[in-house]
Amino acid sequence: MIGEEESLKASKSCSTGQSSSRSGLLTMDQKHSSSDIFISISGLIGAGKSTLATKLAEKMGLPCFYEPVMDNEYLADFYKDPARYSFPLQIYLLNRRFQQHQSIIWQGQGGVQDRTIYEDSVFARVLMESNLMEEREYRTYLSLFSNMSNFMKKPNLIVHLDVSPEESLRRIKNRSRDCESSITLEYLQNLHKAYEVFIADIARIIPVIRVNYERFRTTEEMADMIVR
Repeated sequence: MIGEEESLKASKSCSTGQSSSRSGLLTMDQKHSSSDIFISISGLIGAGKSTLATKLAEKMGLPCFYEPVMDNEYLADFYKDPARYSFPLQIYLLNRRFQQHQSIIWQGQGGVQDRTIYEDSVFARVLMESNLMEEREYRTYLSLFSNMSNFMKKPNLIVHLDVSPEESLRRIKNRSRDCESSITLEYLQNLHKAYEVFIADIARIIPVIRVNYERFRTTEEMADMIVR
């Protein structure tokens, strides 16, 4: 997939990692210098990224960088008219996540990021393949991402939350955000398929832990599994 290939190119200088479900992927050296730790949480809409990011940041004493949702001036319009607003939304999100990366670099305190900038390409690709984004817009998006990638800090670890499209939709309905009311199961299924390819590819470059949320009683248990 073109988007995932661009993400991989942006991460080439990082040491090889393997997708894993085992705990404790943070090394002892990393744990003792948590100011250098940068962890990204990935997953479908409604997977529980923000909740885990908060708990993980608390446990490790790191700042948390949340996905721009409540203050996103394009999100509601996008769900009403995806074809019109898909490109400006993706550019807006790319810019905001790039700003977060710059903050992590310049503040020098590490951080936990609620959704990684690399997985934005998953959404852009699905939108293009669904004819909701023009191919020229998609190429422009990838070119901009490639240029930005020269100034980005790669995560030490990506924690991917495995949630089925059906469970994702159930959680979306339960949290009842007006802007998400038009999300369909088909859209989530397409995202899920694209995520499988993305995670398999990015795990060759950045260490990945895949976590099934349903295996844990609490978010705290999950955070403990990651840092112990």
